[in-house]
Amino acid sequence: MDFKFELLKECERTGARAGILHTPHGDIETPIFMPVGTQATVKTMSPEELKEIGAQIILSNTYHLYLRPGHELVKKAGGLHSFMNWDRPILTDSGGFQVFSLGDLRTITDEGVLFRSHLDGSKHLFTPEKVMEIENALGADIIMAFDECTAYPSTFQESERAVKRTTDWARRCKEAHNNDKQALFGIIQGNVYKELRERSAKEIIDLDFPGYGIGGLSVGESAEIMYEVLDYTTPLMPKNKPRYLMGVGAPENIVEGIKRGVDMFDCVLPTRIARNGTVMTSFGKLVVKNAAYKDDFLPLDPECECYTCKNYSRAYIRHLLKADEIFGLRLTSIHNLAYLLKLTRDIRKAILEDKYPEFIEEFYSKL
Repeated sequence: MDFKFELLKECERTGARAGILHTPHGDIETPIFMPVGTQATVKTMSPEELKEIGAQIILSNTYHLYLRPGHELVKKAGGLHSFMNWDRPILTDSGGFQVFSLGDLRTITDEGVLFRSHLDGSKHLFTPEKVMEIENALGADIIMAFDECTAYPSTFQESERAVKRTTDWARRCKEAHNNDKQALFGIIQGNVYKELRERSAKEIIDLDFPGYGIGGLSVGESAEIMYEVLDYTTPLMPKNKPRYLMGVGAPENIVEGIKRGVDMFDCVLPTRIARNGTVMTSFGKLVVKNAAYKDDFLPLDPECECYTCKNYSRAYIRHLLKADEIFGLRLTSIHNLAYLLKLTRDIRKAILEDKYPEFIEEFYSKL
């Protein structure tokens, strides 16, 4: 298989790591933030723009692409890379989080999840085998095993049941996975219970996947609880394989996650808040739609060199957003993704130079 992880440097004073992920569609320098293209597109962004801001890998969503346009159509088009004109690595999630977010529209059993489509109410069954069929057809470089993600808060008993299912389903996914050009990652669950995280980590790691996701975080718990879970979970994970914290994308969460040994992150946060007029900057969040920026002709972030910040002012972007102009959404989306991609590049450089603790101190001093 054309997949290998090289650990280049581990920070002696923290758990931070810098490495390289080799995939069939190119190398990925870690740590890395991965923009989310739920429906085979990162909202408002073209593939060319994503490359320009330094995106090395993007995500797409199994659940959404299964429902529309259908995994068989994507396969007919030559797979996701060809379908969406993206020649760099892609990761597809299993659709598990989306299915479990459906609430009353789904029923979970040991076999899988029976759910109604949010589009037309039609019934569907996701089993580990079905999810592997879909992900194999989509053809991403990295695919995720089907898991059960519990809400926060959940009882110990609910979380324990989900850990058992996640292990059983991971085993079934591994048996059903039949494309050696794709790296199948297992997912560690356990909610906020140390005993369950330890159990899940052992069971999933024993199945020997080429990489591992940490699931069930950033689902409503505080940042402090998330960091506590990472503190006792990442040390259980193999050093020679990538570690992926799923669904996390706030700058401070990325800084703290990397400090605890995480290599990969993804989240819809940067594009979602961009569409609401909020941007990430080196000095914290800025709500550019606010009246305070009506006649502010500074860039969104004076320390940023993205296309948006080099060419447009806060006043102009605020005008576009207030006027419901699509270009405003594009400019804030470009900036937020560029900011997070540069953040992880700068962190990687600091790790390689053994200066990550100093980087963290400077990062927080500006907020």
